[in-house]
Amino acid sequence: MSGHAYVGRFAPSPSGPLHAGSLVAALASYLDARVHAGRWLLRIEDIDETRTVPGAADDIVATLAALDMHSDGPVLVQSQRKARYQLARERLGALAYPCGCSRKEIADSRVGTASDGAALYPGTCRHGLAPGKTPRTLRLRVPDAGQPGERVQFTDRWLGPQVQHLASEVGDFVLQRADGFWAYQLAVVVDDAEQGVTDIVRGADLLDSTARQIYLQGLLGYATPRYLHVPLLMNASGEKFSKQNGAQALDLGQPLQALQQAAAFLGLDTGAARDREGFWTLALTGWGARFGPGASA
Repeated sequence: MSGHAYVGRFAPSPSGPLHAGSLVAALASYLDARVHAGRWLLRIEDIDETRTVPGAADDIVATLAALDMHSDGPVLVQSQRKARYQLARERLGALAYPCGCSRKEIADSRVGTASDGAALYPGTCRHGLAPGKTPRTLRLRVPDAGQPGERVQFTDRWLGPQVQHLASEVGDFVLQRADGFWAYQLAVVVDDAEQGVTDIVRGADLLDSTARQIYLQGLLGYATPRYLHVPLLMNASGEKFSKQNGAQALDLGQPLQALQQAAAFLGLDTGAARDREGFWTLALTGWGARFGPGASA
């Protein structure tokens, strides 16, 4: 880490209450901030307003507070920051271009599959919209294969060295969706930079997004944070534990048990704790030994 003071964050989507899977990511990010004597910020990622459940944001904040996790600053809300994303888009200039392709057209092009499983964009609108097409999305041009910046490398603090080729594994990606909402990739990069985030601790389902975000950071002149991606909690069917898969809200009647289960999933032994104070002492000691200043992990 650079000489800058540590700033971490937890950034849930308000599509439902906090559940066991999201608690794992919240706990990891909180512990990492605390063992580095840093700040821990909370951000509500509601840029996709179609998925927002009324009251969910307040419920998430209250749940975290009940578990002794409090933001060290004002809670940032993405849906209130659209003007900031527009300014970032303008700074990207001609690298951002309108695309008139539908998802079906992209899938039918059969040029390949991106690393996240989606159809790889064939670059149809890179040089202008085809006759008769109207803009649907806004895409960001990535470097051609072998060009500077096309190969993105970083070291994940949990998973080790990572590399992604943007041209062959991602393709030109969406900055603004067909429904008008700004895409996650742009919003998260702008928010992390403007909040001064130095360290991002989040679930491994977002590992694939990291190269795109590092590329955007470079284009916008932002510093690149350190990254740590924790394993995902899976349900009995082998699917990511999520609201979409029916994950239930945390049982706040047993807060210590919820915290201990999340800690155990992260490989931390807090079973001897008899109260939350004891839990935090054990959890911070365990995390610090693995990921704190001077740790070898």
